[in-house]
Amino acid sequence: MWSNYFLQKEDDGRVGTAALGGVGSKSGRQGKRPRPPRMSDSQEGKIKLAFFVALIGVTLTVLGMGTEFWVELSQPKHSRNNQTCEMAHYGLWKLCVRTLWVSDIDPERESCGPADLPGESNCTYFKVYTSGENAVIFKKTTEKGLHIAGAMLALFSLFLMIMGSVCITMSLSKSVSFFLKPATICFIFSGILVFLSIIVFHQSVLALLASDHSFPLHHELSWSVACLGSAGAILIFGGLIFLLLSLPNNPLEKCFGQQSSSDA
Repeated sequence: MWSNYFLQKEDDGRVGTAALGGVGSKSGRQGKRPRPPRMSDSQEGKIKLAFFVALIGVTLTVLGMGTEFWVELSQPKHSRNNQTCEMAHYGLWKLCVRTLWVSDIDPERESCGPADLPGESNCTYFKVYTSGENAVIFKKTTEKGLHIAGAMLALFSLFLMIMGSVCITMSLSKSVSFFLKPATICFIFSGILVFLSIIVFHQSVLALLASDHSFPLHHELSWSVACLGSAGAILIFGGLIFLLLSLPNNPLEKCFGQQSSSDA
């Protein structure tokens, strides 16, 4: 009788332990959060290709921002004498005044230039960032507010490019597509800010020319503006590619899938 009693107690203890273990395992399973799905090798390859395109835009932006060839201002060819003439070119940070030989200029050209001709050059940084003074270029005065606004837009666009690059780097290192949408926003807005910086800078050039109408100047936007315009378009295009790659139903995958099935 006692043996049957102890055997029944042992069976009840085993059943209770098993029940508690089942409850604990269920609660442990419910407590675990599902991990985001990892990217496939083909998707990582597409992201790397789009990132390479975006980096081209970043490189062109840095190249254009660092130069002083945003605009060229040219005096009339014979404004001083028949031997030399002066022209100026500047960007966001630096101003250069060049003295050229009239004999080197195209006879059909009425103004001094272009800037790539040999001559003496005198370059200085704008005092608007240090002492807050406006620059005087050939008796014309720069518009301080517009010039600073164009520079700030360019710097903020560069900051967004860096943040977008960090997001793509984290996405590739973690092999998740979560960071693609923030990168999309950063690259698209950086491209828009690049275009806005060009527009504001051009308005500052027009304000400079309108400050004194007694001294005629010929102006033309230089190669750095074309470089920045290309960079803005590339950045927006790269951001749109990241947007497509971040969608759950990737349109690029459907296009490539339909093309491969039709070829087969």
